[in-house]
Amino acid sequence: MPIRKAPPKKLKPLNRGVTIAYIGDGKGKTTAAVGVATRAAGYGWKVLFFQFYKSPDWPSGEREALRKLGVDVEVHGQGFVGILGDRKPLAQHKAAAKKALDRAWMLIHSGKYQLVVLDEIISCLEQKLFPVSVVVAMLKKHAASPTAKNVHLVMTGHEKFAALLKQVDLVTEMKMLKHPYYKGFIAVKGIDY
Repeated sequence: MPIRKAPPKKLKPLNRGVTIAYIGDGKGKTTAAVGVATRAAGYGWKVLFFQFYKSPDWPSGEREALRKLGVDVEVHGQGFVGILGDRKPLAQHKAAAKKALDRAWMLIHSGKYQLVVLDEIISCLEQKLFPVSVVVAMLKKHAASPTAKNVHLVMTGHEKFAALLKQVDLVTEMKMLKHPYYKGFIAVKGIDY
């Protein structure tokens, strides 16, 4: 078991929004992001849960729960790329992802939200729906903007993109040890979606 590094003896406030990435091959990235959104909503924050990759056609218990908590939910994906029966051309997925990225950027800087969850934005990078450099530039520009002080960001996806992770404050990696999917079982409603 790794030894945890001790924090500095004197802690200070960050005085700006925190940028978080939940990554890895294990289950729980979106679930963790939902947890942050739930916590923030509980404190009366205005929260946006913005899904890049998932389709509005797929059921989602978390979306309904978040809406009941007053969280704004937007779904801009065309579904999972190349799996689960996807037959859409890659160009269609790319166009939707680019449009979603532009909208997310506008909403991040709208002044309306204190927390913006960019669910599956890293998955878009994995599928090459837009380049890593675009998201890195977006994060750098955000960090330098006046709105960065008041807007926290959460991103989810699988892969470790070093240039991206360099721009975030908190990274948690979910590691899969075992999953029924790899024994041929489909996702479970209420547990996986």
